[in-house]
Formats: sequence, C-alpha cells, structure tokens
Amino acid sequence: MNKKSATLRNPAETRRKLIEAAVGLMLRQGYGATSVDGVCEAAGVTKGSFFHHFESKEAIALAGVEWWGRMGTELYAAAWSDDRADPLDQLRAMLEIMIGFTERPAVPCVCMVGMMSQELAQTTPAVREACARELQVWTGIVARLLSAAKAKHRPAVDFDPEAAAWFLNSLWQGSMLIGKTRGNQSMIAGNIRMARAWVDSLFKAPAKPPRAAKQRARVLH
Repeated sequence: MNKKSATLRNPAETRRKLIEAAVGLMLRQGYGATSVDGVCEAAGVTKGSFFHHFESKEAIALAGVEWWGRMGTELYAAAWSDDRADPLDQLRAMLEIMIGFTERPAVPCVCMVGMMSQELAQTTPAVREACARELQVWTGIVARLLSAAKAKHRPAVDFDPEAAAWFLNSLWQGSMLIGKTRGNQSMIAGNIRMARAWVDSLFKAPAKPPRAAKQRARVLH
C-alpha cells in the first residue's frame, strides 16, 4: 500500500497533513505562490483528497490560520500553567517563550497570522476576519495578565491593559516582519527584551524591607 492510499484511510490524519503542508509552504513562499498541487505534493496526498477536505486554496488558508493560532496558544500556555503564579511573572514567562521562538536553529521566526494579514487582509474579507480573531486571542491573553498584574502590584503609571496588549502585539508582529526582511532574528529577541523592560516599568518596584527586618531574617536562617 503506498503512502497516498494509506492517508485516505485516516481522514483526520490526511486533513492534518494538508494543513501543515499548506502552512509550511505559505510561510516560506506566501499565499500567492502556493498552489493546490504544491500542497498535495508536500502532504503526499492526491488532489481528490484535497478537495474532499477543502473546497479551495482560500479554505485551507483559513484552516491554516486557525491551526496556527491554536498551536501558538498551546505553546504559550506553559507560561500560565501554574494559576497561583504572579501574573506579572506569567507575562514575563510568555515573553521568554517568544524569545525562544527566535533561537531555534534553521527555523525562521515568522507567523502565519501575520503573513496572511499582510498578503490578504485588504482583498479577502474571510481571511482578514480569521486573522483578526487570532490577533484578538493573543491580545486578550496579554490584557488579562496585565489586568491581573495591575490589581496585584502598584502601577508606576496608569495604563489601559488592552491598549498595552495591542502595543505588545504590534511590536511582536512588526518585529517578525522586519526580522524577516533583515534576515536577522536576534533583532526580534532584542525587541522582546526591551518590551519586557517596558512592561516592568509600568509597575513600581516592591518596597525593600527595613534593615532590621533583613537582619532578623538572616538570624532565623
């Protein structure tokens, strides 16, 4: 039994292969340069199998955007897996995960949502709406963490958590765009580190304990 015949016996696996192949090609060469034939070849399935799952290239691009958003949220979830952790530490951990995306050898730090937004948002309403939903999910997570941090820590300045989250999302997406054009992912990591310092600057540093309290702590330990 050849590989293409085997995939037909597992529709869910075939669909996954098609989506992952489409995402890989569109990240590398864009939506316009990606063909249904190319996706089928990369996935190792027949064209008939493609149209069993997707009615068009646009349909698989939409599925790819959704798949990418879900995958990203699952990766970020490690940052808030401990719901007892300080929300500011959770946000810092999320930013560290983002830095990690820039440090994978031979893996470009690019975003399916960002790329489809740049290429199709002005011409394809369904893709624009799908990308907007995924960008809102990311922003909502960060806004929630900032709101919780604002409730727990003394703000150094008043700020709108949602506006701050959109700023961080814009910085993240913009950094990936510029990093791609410069061929330099270390710049992306540097921008995220500056973003982390900016987030920290939104809050007052915790008050230091009096010297006498420090001395008592040393004696007790």
